[in-house]
Amino acid sequence: MRFQTLDKWLEWQSGLHPRKIDLGLERVSEVWDRLLNQPLPGIVLTVAGTNGKGSCVSMLESILLAAGYRTGCYTSPHLIRYNERIRLDGEEATDESICSAFESVDGARGEVPLTYFEFGTLAALSLFARHAPDVILLEVGLGGRLDAVNILDPDVALITTVDIDHTEWLGETRDAIALEKGGIMRPGRPAIFGDLDAPAALIKEARTGQVPLYVAGRDFSYEETARGWNWQGGGVWHDALPHPGLSGSFQLMNASAVLMLLALIGERLPVARSAIDAGLRNARPAGRFQVIASDPLTIVDVAHNPQAARALAGNLSETACRGRTIAVFSMLEDKDIAGVISIMQPWIDHWCLVSVEGDRGMSEAALAARVAGAGVHERQISRHRDTAGALHSAGAKSGQEGRVIVFGSFRLAADAMQVLQGSYCDRA
Repeated sequence: MRFQTLDKWLEWQSGLHPRKIDLGLERVSEVWDRLLNQPLPGIVLTVAGTNGKGSCVSMLESILLAAGYRTGCYTSPHLIRYNERIRLDGEEATDESICSAFESVDGARGEVPLTYFEFGTLAALSLFARHAPDVILLEVGLGGRLDAVNILDPDVALITTVDIDHTEWLGETRDAIALEKGGIMRPGRPAIFGDLDAPAALIKEARTGQVPLYVAGRDFSYEETARGWNWQGGGVWHDALPHPGLSGSFQLMNASAVLMLLALIGERLPVARSAIDAGLRNARPAGRFQVIASDPLTIVDVAHNPQAARALAGNLSETACRGRTIAVFSMLEDKDIAGVISIMQPWIDHWCLVSVEGDRGMSEAALAARVAGAGVHERQISRHRDTAGALHSAGAKSGQEGRVIVFGSFRLAADAMQVLQGSYCDRA
């Protein structure tokens, strides 16, 4: 074996390919064919979208486990441990099993250069081949059409939302981005669009490609009631469903798409109503309006684009707070910082800015200039060299009845959880 520890494998993979992101399926498909020249066992469900992917995968995994099915689940990025990316029957893969899968990928690739994400994707699929789950859940890393998980043909494709993000790779319009995300659809196999505003390009692409596309508000719908919420779609009705274990009324839209997917695979994998109820209650992906401390109330959210910021603002509006709301904030330099600031500014009394390490990170000075340029007064801004200092300052500013909201970057969320929970964090 090339390396004996997971950390060494990951460090080596980070420099294996000259580019952090190199979209395309040729290289990863070539290596996958050498690894396993046959279909994977089980039903494959692939989830793409600008926001909501992690929430939908978490709900699907939780419901299917409650129904007694064996699952393999691949998500990204991780917050605390790399092992979070690969789960077998709801449990994180061990260091030993991941290292063994890495060794298999390394042996199969020959001289083919793979990115960090591609290497991890192939390792996850290799583990699923050994585990033989009933269902494989794949979360797209970036886009869809050229993302490494798209080497598998999904039995059902779910596209959660489409909004402006990652424009340098996916295009600058919703239609262009929708076509990239719609690349996970396959002719003759059902696909779902989980938001009400379906891009025209996605509808046309599905029609041209003979993809049965189920659209929220048209083919399935839900309504909130005093007893919970009701759902209908595909000839199936559910009344008085429990709210998901994730905060925010917008999660009902994600849950609605999940129920449509379950209805579409119901003949192959029937799920009892009791499993749906239990799975919805128990789904809790990390970093989605997650309370990580209580004194002061400190919430982590990985919102890093305008659509996610609108959801975060909605959560804040639904959560009572008698004091000040202090943000611990950082974003990568290529993100829509001004768009996020304009949405969140009405809810934030003070901004504690901190730089994050790695490519596309910004110094606190550069970030402060971007935040001020977006309309935040200098009196509302403080700069901090590290997350621990920003959290300490935010806690002092919030007061006993206030709250601290950490958001803007997965890296920042991971740092905050490390500081407040004492967890080890290896950032991708």
